[in-house]
Amino acid sequence: MAALISGAIDLGGTKIEARLFDASANTQGMRRVPTPRDDFDSFLAALVGQIRWLEEQSGDPALPVAISIAGLIDPRTGIATASNIPVSGRNLSRELGEALGRDLPLINDCMAFAYSEAHGGAGEGAATVLGLILGTGVGAGFVIRGDLPPRHAGLAVEIGHLGMPARALTRHGLPIWPCGCGRDACNENYTSGTGLRRIAEWAGLSDPDPVHVAGRAATDPEAARVMEIWADLTGEMLYSAQLMLDPQVIVVGGGLSNIPGLPERLTGALKRLRLGQVSLPDIRVAVHGDSSGARGAALMAKAGKA
Repeated sequence: MAALISGAIDLGGTKIEARLFDASANTQGMRRVPTPRDDFDSFLAALVGQIRWLEEQSGDPALPVAISIAGLIDPRTGIATASNIPVSGRNLSRELGEALGRDLPLINDCMAFAYSEAHGGAGEGAATVLGLILGTGVGAGFVIRGDLPPRHAGLAVEIGHLGMPARALTRHGLPIWPCGCGRDACNENYTSGTGLRRIAEWAGLSDPDPVHVAGRAATDPEAARVMEIWADLTGEMLYSAQLMLDPQVIVVGGGLSNIPGLPERLTGALKRLRLGQVSLPDIRVAVHGDSSGARGAALMAKAGKA
């Protein structure tokens, strides 16, 4: 086995995944356990168990480990906010440090994803990389010249909770759908995998499964229409990102990144919406797939940047 030099935890609502990485940032070992969601003590015990597994497998109790978390950590207070893991209102970093006997860094999963793809991934060599995750929800991270920019409140690029423009919903006659965050018409209600399913259901498709809809689009006019609507709305979201961040490369991950021809579809949608004749970002699919967030956390732990 190659020398193990860093580890990472991918912490989400369904699983706590531990990964060991070698000097080339290749996975050398992985273990998953279900995420306890009913109480914090069970959750913390499972998380500690995964970190101890990394230490034991590597033979190094001081193994550099970082945690990629689907949530926010306020840099000033250390208080966490998450929708699907039982950490909201807790200082997870402090309580984890007390349980382990050492402090480990916590990184937003979308920021870790963007960092991974900017270092040996689809965004390698670009001055600015937006890492966009299109899955059950929508989130993004941003890297400038290989580093994460400072974030005042611990936010990533919370593009999924910007509002979808009224002009876009009006173009297609779509309703305003409420979001789990408590607001209405957030981007992720329309551009996530869940959003694509909603559009398909609204359009009356008998099989609204996003994978099936995308697969039928080449031969089924109704499925093609749904995909055109979804791409147009996703293009509006990317237009907002371009106006605010102007990334050189947009790397797409998450389940919807597997849609055939996705970069071309989204590039076409953004081209129709762009401001004047400004240069478009290069839209690419992530290289490192489901492991990219953990890989980014491990790279940051190794470099001492987390």
